[in-house]
Amino acid sequence: MSPTAGAARERTTCCVVGGGPAGMVLALLLARAGVAVTVLEKHGDFLRDFRGDTVHPSTLALLDDLGLAERFARLPQRRVTTVQLPLGPGRSLVTVGDIGALRGPYNYVAMVPQWDLLDLLADEARREPSFSVRMNTEVTSFLVERGRVTGVRYRTPEGSTGELRATLTVACDGRGSLARSRPELALRGFDCPMDAWWFRLPRRDGDPHGLVGGVGDRFLTAMIDRGDYWQCAALIPKGTDAERRAAGLERFMAEFSAAVPWLADRVHALRSWDEVKMLDVRLDRLRRWHRPGLLCIGDAAHAMSPVFGIGINLAVEDAVATARYLVEPLRRGAVGLRDVRAVQRRRWPTTAATQALQRLAHARVIAPVLAGRPPFGNPERSRRITELFTTSRWLKRVPAYFIAYGALRERPPTASVR
Repeated sequence: MSPTAGAARERTTCCVVGGGPAGMVLALLLARAGVAVTVLEKHGDFLRDFRGDTVHPSTLALLDDLGLAERFARLPQRRVTTVQLPLGPGRSLVTVGDIGALRGPYNYVAMVPQWDLLDLLADEARREPSFSVRMNTEVTSFLVERGRVTGVRYRTPEGSTGELRATLTVACDGRGSLARSRPELALRGFDCPMDAWWFRLPRRDGDPHGLVGGVGDRFLTAMIDRGDYWQCAALIPKGTDAERRAAGLERFMAEFSAAVPWLADRVHALRSWDEVKMLDVRLDRLRRWHRPGLLCIGDAAHAMSPVFGIGINLAVEDAVATARYLVEPLRRGAVGLRDVRAVQRRRWPTTAATQALQRLAHARVIAPVLAGRPPFGNPERSRRITELFTTSRWLKRVPAYFIAYGALRERPPTASVR
């Protein structure tokens, strides 16, 4: 039998493209509600370094709703309760977000290797007879009939190809999503002043805790407390990766040490540029997240800046809203344009507001620092803002709540709750 003939008999109700947080959360919620769902993931496993490993309070509450809180708690993790920036005298650290001051029980961000979270979600989904996941399966194009997306074409590393037809295809495959090339969805990009270098440095007793920032010569740093090491990000001016690497690793280590002096004694743990991974930072979104038979969510619909570290939180909330709005149409086997539009209408304001705040942070803080200018326009304004954070206990809860829950919390469909 030819691959095409065999593929013609493959069918599912919902085809989820991409096995990241949004894709696996959506698949689990739908499968628990009795919807036949198939996840296509192009990689052979979930092991990717320097992926977003933050599990926010909104996601922790979701795992609790799904009866997975105890299993998640057994995963190796580090709890982050504060966000600190070098805004004080002599660049001393100032707490600008106190997540621990929020109402419990989930008043922290859990730092968990993303592959552990995805393995947990996939393992739980496999308990449902309506769920399947295919690893090493890359989607190559969409099936379109009479203007409607009716499924996907795929291939495996062995070179075999096939087709999977579906009532609804949901693109959860990130900012490199195949769906983004469709002109009718109209990708809109925003100026982004930076790229990011990711690397690791050892952590020692006596170091600060939580999420810690630093300011250097034309770059910003953020360090995430991972227990025995720091997961570090250095923000550099957009497009300067090659130029800065050519200047030498020693120069970078000296600049980093000046920005974060309490880490200066261990920067030589970086032995080569091979240990420094570059992320091309983007900030964009689709004007339309859908067309008949197709819906984009998460980074496929809106690539987020690393500012505030909430991209994963938004993607998971997209998935929860998608499941709640579409579980009944999927059960009926008929998902109309009106149904997928409802998901975008629900999630669009939160996405637009979050990206507006990120663009403001780009313009008022990141771009000036990367250009060698003071943030917020002038040193005096920066000093006043610092005083507000150091004297107001309540002000610290605003960024803390935003990081923890985003602008809008979503609830899973009742049929998915255990």
